Amino acid sequence: MEEYIVILTRLLGAVVAGAIIGLERSYHGRPAGMRTHTLVCVSSSLLMLLTVYQWELLAGMPIDTIRVDPTRMAQGIMTGIGFLGAGVIMKEKLTIRGLTTAASIWITASIGIIIGMGFYVSAVAATVITILVLSVMGWIERRLKSRRYASLMVRYKRSVGLPRAELYEIIRANNLKFYSPSYHLEDEGTIFQYTMTINTQDPDNFHALAEALSTKEQIVEYSIIPTGD
Repeated sequence: MEEYIVILTRLLGAVVAGAIIGLERSYHGRPAGMRTHTLVCVSSSLLMLLTVYQWELLAGMPIDTIRVDPTRMAQGIMTGIGFLGAGVIMKEKLTIRGLTTAASIWITASIGIIIGMGFYVSAVAATVITILVLSVMGWIERRLKSRRYASLMVRYKRSVGLPRAELYEIIRANNLKFYSPSYHLEDEGTIFQYTMTINTQDPDNFHALAEALSTKEQIVEYSIIPTGD
């Protein structure tokens, strides 16, 4: 009876830890939320319970046939979680999203493993640290004056022309830096296209650049696509 209480306690602990982390992800609208994190934590804990109670579960079996190594079980769990984490990473044009959620799934599985082994203090500490990293550090990151990058594409009719120096001056006038410019012709040589990477500390400068480019009659098309973190 005592063993059943321990097992239920560890599984419930995994539910709580996974739900807390998943709740933070759900609040921020991430694809892997409360249910996903809870299931990951419980499944990891459940598999580790198999190694902890393998002698009781396999009572009567020859001892040399029981080879459920806890370290190998943990490695197997983390390998499987790697595939799940890859599933929440999405590429949208030049932006990659979901890396933080994938990392949260990874740490949730780790917490489930240590709960299954009965290391409650470590599990509580890891859960608190995870929530602080996801919430507090996320708040700090959003307020840091970090550099923002984007891909700039400008197309215009070759017959009309847009001097390269004029385009560069428009970019600089809006407090943006640029590098890696490339150029090529399209539509049988009638359309000229510039492509380059731009960066700034103020994302509003991207909007200002877009407005400046929209006033140029020579430009047929342009795009400013922010790149991923």
